[in-house]
Amino acid sequence: KTDELPAAAPADNAREHGPQAGGKGRPSAAEPPSVMLLNGDCPDSLKKEDGAAEPQRENGLDETEPGDETTGQEVIVIQDTGFSVKILAPGIEPFSLQVSPQEMVQEIHQVLMDREDTCHRTCFSLHLDGNMLDHFSELRSVEGLQEGSVLRVVEEPYTVREARIHVRHVRDLLKSLDPADAFNGVDCNSLSFLSVFTDGDLGDSGRRKKGLEMDPIDCTPPEYILPGSRERPLCPLQPQNRDWKPLQCLKVLTMSGWNPPPGNRKMHGDLMYLFVITAEDRQVSITASTRGFYLNQSTAYHFNPKPASPRFLSHSLVELLNQISPTFKKNFAVLQKKRVQRHPFERIATPFQVYSWTAPQAEHAMDCVRAEDAYTSRLGYEEHIPGQTRDWNEELQTTRELPRKNLPERLLRERAIFKVHSDFTAAATRGAMAVIDGNVMAINPSEETKMQMFIWNNIFFSLGFDVRDHYKDFGGDVAAYVAPTNDLNGVRTYNAVDVEGLYTLGTVVVDYRGYRVTAQSIIPGILERDQEQSVIYGSIDFGKTVVSHPRYLELLERTSRPLKLLRHRVLNDRDEEVELCSSVECKGIIGNDGRHYILDLLRTFPPDLNFLPVPGEELPEECVRAGFPRAHRHKLCCLRQELVDAFVEHRYLLFMKLAALQLMQQKAGKAESPAPLENGGPLSSEARPADPPGPEAGSEEEGGSASGLAKVKELAETIASDDGTADPRSREVIRNACKAVGSISSTAFDIRFNPDIFSPGVRFPESCQDEVRDQKQLLKDAAAFLLSCQIPGLKIGIGELITRSAKHIFKTYLQGVELSGLSAAISHFLNCFLSSYPNPVAHLPADELVSKKRNKRRKNRPPGAADNTAWAVMTPQELWKNICQEAKNYFDFTLECETVDQAVETYGLQKITLLREISLKTGIQILLKEYSFDSRHKPAFTEEDVLNIFPVVKHVNPKASDAFHFFQSGQAKVQQGFLKEGCELISEALNLFNNVYGAMHVEICACLRLLARLHYIMGDYAEALSNQQKAVLMSERVMGIEHPNTIQEYMHLALYCFASSQLSTALSLLYRARYLMLLVFGEDHPEMALLDNNIGLVLHGVMEYDLSLRFLENALAVSTKYHGPKALKVALSHHLVARVYESKAEFRSALQHEKEGYTIYKTQLGEDHEKTKESSEYLKCLTQQAVALQRTMNEIYRNGSSANIPPLKFTAPSMASVLEQLNVINGILFIPLSQKDLENLKAEVARRHQLQEASKSRDKAEEPMATEPEAAGPLQDVGSQPAAAKDPSSPSLQA
Repeated sequence: KTDELPAAAPADNAREHGPQAGGKGRPSAAEPPSVMLLNGDCPDSLKKEDGAAEPQRENGLDETEPGDETTGQEVIVIQDTGFSVKILAPGIEPFSLQVSPQEMVQEIHQVLMDREDTCHRTCFSLHLDGNMLDHFSELRSVEGLQEGSVLRVVEEPYTVREARIHVRHVRDLLKSLDPADAFNGVDCNSLSFLSVFTDGDLGDSGRRKKGLEMDPIDCTPPEYILPGSRERPLCPLQPQNRDWKPLQCLKVLTMSGWNPPPGNRKMHGDLMYLFVITAEDRQVSITASTRGFYLNQSTAYHFNPKPASPRFLSHSLVELLNQISPTFKKNFAVLQKKRVQRHPFERIATPFQVYSWTAPQAEHAMDCVRAEDAYTSRLGYEEHIPGQTRDWNEELQTTRELPRKNLPERLLRERAIFKVHSDFTAAATRGAMAVIDGNVMAINPSEETKMQMFIWNNIFFSLGFDVRDHYKDFGGDVAAYVAPTNDLNGVRTYNAVDVEGLYTLGTVVVDYRGYRVTAQSIIPGILERDQEQSVIYGSIDFGKTVVSHPRYLELLERTSRPLKLLRHRVLNDRDEEVELCSSVECKGIIGNDGRHYILDLLRTFPPDLNFLPVPGEELPEECVRAGFPRAHRHKLCCLRQELVDAFVEHRYLLFMKLAALQLMQQKAGKAESPAPLENGGPLSSEARPADPPGPEAGSEEEGGSASGLAKVKELAETIASDDGTADPRSREVIRNACKAVGSISSTAFDIRFNPDIFSPGVRFPESCQDEVRDQKQLLKDAAAFLLSCQIPGLKIGIGELITRSAKHIFKTYLQGVELSGLSAAISHFLNCFLSSYPNPVAHLPADELVSKKRNKRRKNRPPGAADNTAWAVMTPQELWKNICQEAKNYFDFTLECETVDQAVETYGLQKITLLREISLKTGIQILLKEYSFDSRHKPAFTEEDVLNIFPVVKHVNPKASDAFHFFQSGQAKVQQGFLKEGCELISEALNLFNNVYGAMHVEICACLRLLARLHYIMGDYAEALSNQQKAVLMSERVMGIEHPNTIQEYMHLALYCFASSQLSTALSLLYRARYLMLLVFGEDHPEMALLDNNIGLVLHGVMEYDLSLRFLENALAVSTKYHGPKALKVALSHHLVARVYESKAEFRSALQHEKEGYTIYKTQLGEDHEKTKESSEYLKCLTQQAVALQRTMNEIYRNGSSANIPPLKFTAPSMASVLEQLNVINGILFIPLSQKDLENLKAEVARRHQLQEASKSRDKAEEPMATEPEAAGPLQDVGSQPAAAKDPSSPSLQA
């Protein structure tokens, strides 16, 4: 079931499509590598055979990982049984707490600081039998701690640090329901709106509230989401949450101007002073002392630190405020009650910051902690490393060096790597913004702005400009702008291969205010030396001078196979041969710490020849036909890693087919009587000869090829292990096949690329000319493969094309704007881009602020302080002309439009969608309100509508490898029909993911979605609801509230709500999904059909027939448009519409639709298919009802009021029948199997599993086949997320 996903979901969603995705994603778990990324060129039998026989090849557990047995035991180690302890805290009743042995004492502290009744304490220790427990010790190491032990909470004296932490914590509690941090994009807060639509009533409590399933419910959708509505409001995107009207506990809580305490007061224990204005308008001064908080006698202008009378000394600030302000006492209690009632996923921090592109108008309130944070970089001097900035490089590299022999070690290592990466990303983002805003001093201040470099908080920052003509031959500034993202992709890839002893730099690329900033960790010692001296491998001048180093070659050799890189020789400026195992500009530097670093990984992947015209080189015909090669702005275009993998996969299939064919010819030659094989005839153990190979042979032979391929596989393994048992003719078969597909080895399939081919300035020795020729051909083939096999599977998004072109223009436009003109400039740009108003005027910043005597040659201005106002003269005509030009130059696409209104008209776009896209791409945040884009009398945007500009951040995503393997094994089990085992493995994966990533992460989201689906299939609706609710919350928080993924999660949740009889909740979730869908894509999207079918079915279920028809008929129209009138989806759609007409007793329309459906089933599936039969039965039933109705009508006409009318039977649809249809359209199939079928199936799967095990033990021999899982191991996890592979549900079984 691969077609239930939004086609417009971004690339990482394509992974869910399984093999049809055109090789975008990773192969799904249950597909054997040899059928991974087909492009429809593989015989069906092969798919079936291989699919069944090797479902677990991809697990990864049986390759480099320890085998299943060890992993099984290791997992048990982690799940030590928990026990409960009793907590005694001052002033409240004792309570018990469930803990686990490997938790730290510190984690109990955290729990207590979060609990409603103990949240106001921060400075305390825990005592067991009078002994204080160490903060950082694990519970299992605490002597005498066992089930039922009593832990006493003991208040400790404060220090300045503890007092600060306490005040910060109290402020966080006061702000806990305030969404300001999420709108402002700080502290990893982000938005979630699910609770607005579920009213917080999922699960059991919800069912009790709702009463019976047919209570009258209001089903009317808002007008603007009805099919055909033209209105696209923006305000519903962020509905006002009731809890956000913050209960005011205090008017002001801030640091006092009397800080810090003078010496004589320090000696009385004063730590700091606070100033508070209570809700009752009482102004008080508070002393934080070592013993706690009390009132003093200072005022705003008079310092008197003596205690007031009464002084209300309290160990906690909250207790003190409770005593002096009744409003505080009442509201704080209510606030905390609400805080703990929220779902934890609504308030846990996300690992990376998510920014919102819209926000409501907010009051700017006083906040001492925020003010303090703004001026002391908290990231630089973090609490846990007192008194020093963090040495990011050391932290990044030491976490990589942690041991990884067994599961607990690997979990610890991966958790550390992930944590340091997310901290580093946050610090780098903050630093990059400070650099562009001009708040960091350059290390070379005398050079011009473009050339400047910066160091802040132990991170090195450089700007994306071509400094010292470094990229002159590659496209100058344009190349310098692209290089950092290419380099980051290289870093991602080498990190994922994770070779011990090879180090990369922490790298983050930040786009902010039109500038690109690269942030890198600093190699120890590099700033003191010259680059020429430091580089001992690679080239600093793109291949003129090249050096190599044996240790680097040895380390890089280990990455060559997973990265498909060829070890090769080049010539240096003295014509000496130098051996490399990477591209020439990849540099090796040994730091002062003795570690081997590689940097400048911008050409890790081979170049895309379609965009690299090379004099004297011809591209394959399919490229030339499509108008390639085309000159591009820079020469750094390279193939994506997914494409390289897909190409190699494609070649492997070809290799297997060629070899199978030759083997069969040989056999045929021996037998002299080539009896053609009957299709699908019984296969004996040895391969039967197939039809003589014609050009189509590969796709024709059904039965023979499967076992032929098995033979080839065995043969390839034998030859590769080189034990001399293979006969010379078989060796020749493999050699020929290797040669034909461009393998670098003649005994096994092994494809690698030389990354320096076609690099300007790189020369190769004479002796390698043949190899270079083959490598050139391979690159040309890859370029052709991209055009002929991959691209046809993609659709061109015109909206995407327009917004990307606009983004390119916006980037240079913004570089010319100084800080004080930013909101005016951005609103002017948006007016020119989206408003129908013909001549918007830009508002320049007021003249008195701009100094007249500005020196034009000031060199060390911050990059963002350009002093020109050229941006102000842009007009809509000019901008759209530039957009069309950019689309032509960059994407070679001709846009037929001169204004935004023409674009909207011609291509069916929506202005609101274009606004969302440009905002997300450039980091703009705008005010949440309704914009009149189409008004010709006033511009749509004013400068007050632009609220903020955020950075757009690209970074490395470290992976949880063990969790990932468990996830994949779980998927494989589910696909074989072992739901329970699959469910257990996936729950285990969830544990491990949580262990590495913490509670919030996109991969955890995928895990929860699959678990929910499995529980649903197994009939546990409550568990399905609970998991899916988490998945929705997490998707909103981590991906964004209107991300395509989130829309899907809403749809799944609605289905489970319906199944649990929460009908009105199900509808409001579906309406939310449709609103988001309209905002993000508009009506015209294939996924809309699925959504409208869902809505229509639920409305049918609650007997809202007319409404139901509006949605179902729209779904029918969309399906017909995207799948053609003869598609099975369309037949199903006709059937759903017919059922509603039947319920309305409009039998003529019902018959008409069901007949359409019947015709499609008959032509597509044949007379005897059960679908066709079902449809034919339903037609009979409809006809009978129609006839009965007609009789009754005739009776009435004849006899008037005295007619004797038999009661007509009109049935409202049962909930069960509606649910059944909902399952069908959402791709959830329950296959009814008898017990006997089940036993047979299990036996069959077990038999295949044994066969596999047997072949696996043979595979243990070193096997250089590029499709074996070690290549598919850690490497392919780069940038991927565990997507529910194929829909796990299709082969599920229900006994």
